[in-house]
Amino acid sequence: MKTFKLFSKKTSSQVAKDRLKILLISDRINCSPEVMERIKVDLVKSISKYMSIDVEHMEIVLKRNHKRGRSRKPSLYASIPILDIRE
Repeated sequence: MKTFKLFSKKTSSQVAKDRLKILLISDRINCSPEVMERIKVDLVKSISKYMSIDVEHMEIVLKRNHKRGRSRKPSLYASIPILDIRE
């Protein structure tokens, strides 16, 4: 079984890049970076009960979709690489 990589050290440039992404996303949909980080942590905890995932390459994006000039509700998109399924 692989070690859970949630607490592994990241380079300062990777941390800065991640924070900038979170800030830009949260600004677009009026969601604070703290809330985005809590969503990510909750997803990791929930999914890790059932499968091993690659947290370092996990991407979570909140988008506000537009349809013919009308603004629609935000959508959450997640790309979570699965390493192994637990049984």
